[in-house]
Amino acid sequence: MAKYQLLLPKMGESVAEATIIKWNKKPGDYIEADEAVMEIATDKVDSEVPSPVSGRLVEQLCKEDEVVQVGSVIAVIETDEAGSDNTPQAASVPETAPEPASQTVAEQAPNFVAQPTSQQPVIADIPGIDQIEQRQGAPIDGVTYENRFYSPLVKNIANQEGIGNSELDKIPGTGAEGRLTKDDLLEYIQKRGPKAGNASQSYAAPQQGQTTQPVAAPVAEPAYVAPQPVAQQPQQTQPAPSETFTAPKQSQDSPQPATTSVSGGNEIIEMDRMRKLIAEHMVYSKHTSPHVTSFVEADVTELVNWRERIKNSFEKREGEKITFTPIFIEAVVKAIKDFPMINISVNGTQIIKKKDINISMATALPSGNLIVPVIKKADQLSLLGITKAVNDLANRARNNKLQPDDVRDGTFTITNVGSFGNVMGTPIINQPQVAILAVGAIKKKPAVIETPKGDAIAIRHMMFLSLSYDHRVVDGALGGQFVSRVAHYLENWDTKRSL
Repeated sequence: MAKYQLLLPKMGESVAEATIIKWNKKPGDYIEADEAVMEIATDKVDSEVPSPVSGRLVEQLCKEDEVVQVGSVIAVIETDEAGSDNTPQAASVPETAPEPASQTVAEQAPNFVAQPTSQQPVIADIPGIDQIEQRQGAPIDGVTYENRFYSPLVKNIANQEGIGNSELDKIPGTGAEGRLTKDDLLEYIQKRGPKAGNASQSYAAPQQGQTTQPVAAPVAEPAYVAPQPVAQQPQQTQPAPSETFTAPKQSQDSPQPATTSVSGGNEIIEMDRMRKLIAEHMVYSKHTSPHVTSFVEADVTELVNWRERIKNSFEKREGEKITFTPIFIEAVVKAIKDFPMINISVNGTQIIKKKDINISMATALPSGNLIVPVIKKADQLSLLGITKAVNDLANRARNNKLQPDDVRDGTFTITNVGSFGNVMGTPIINQPQVAILAVGAIKKKPAVIETPKGDAIAIRHMMFLSLSYDHRVVDGALGGQFVSRVAHYLENWDTKRSL
């Protein structure tokens, strides 16, 4: 018999830790190779941790709702093969996880994405959580860090220690762009000491060779608080109960909170973790960017006829379908090349022009929650390549196989409101991007067309394109020209094109 130590795998360049959502196996259960042992959540996606070996689960080294560093030992599996343990540096299973990642790594908050169902996801009208970690501002004069983004984990620790926003803004951070990490805050608390009334809820400072974990039981993410004006009122040392949402602690086997009937008819439905994150992201986007929306109606008759002609042969040859989504993405990529100042982001007074064109797809899962997978370097892909990338991301989202890096670094977002029968919409910008395009339903309508014999009325396939953009950096001329250019590429489709 040999004992195999299962490590929390690396899930992307930006991910340093994850939260244990659920153990799929209990001590004593037999595990097949590649079978999921547990479910974990990062600030990007939920995913499963498979076992690379077959054997019996001997020990669980972390609990549900516990935050674990990448590379830490999470379980011990006893295999049938003879040999020594796979311990890298120790002969037996350590009681504590390996040393936490360096403080120079930006802290990843344990936000969550709901589990998709077996149904095919569709493109939705609401951006997801792409690059939410980039909200923080740069330090001001090296003294205060106002408007800096704090992860839910940092805010939870601060709330339990009675640390208000004004005090947080004065703590130097070692994370990316001066971000305040969990270890920064814990070190500050250790030097300052717990305040009166908070000793029972204080978090333990990180110890050598241990994973940093709170002493108190984990609490839910605090409700989103809109950014305050510059002239802020002094904040309370200890938040009032009404300022922070705290969910009751549930046992590992407890089901999701059930709806509660009040007043004989109304129901109170508690938001799940993903819905809280989406709500925060939407409010933040509207608070950050002055939204303007421009509309264009496009005649896509030739495009519809072309797809109808080639879709069966394409599916028979490639084994997958071609939808309108990759066609829309290709048109957007061409328009971005013509108007590169749409492919930007804003950092204070700086405009960051993106080199790569990474297209995000706002995708609605059948569960009602959302995720935004990203097609990286879409400008370097053919229509066939874009089609395969779209189908691959959709399939992996459906099967809960997306990795954190699959939903980051988007530079422009497309959302298909037409999949719900809507003719147009006014989408919310997916921060830190500056524009998002909504494509409406394709409808047959009578339209005036030009013919060699003069104008005539004919039945055409028509659709609306809606572009919401950040009016701080995208003026009406640029926004209007861009969406018109997208329509131009769709209307002038080459009907002789082959794939």
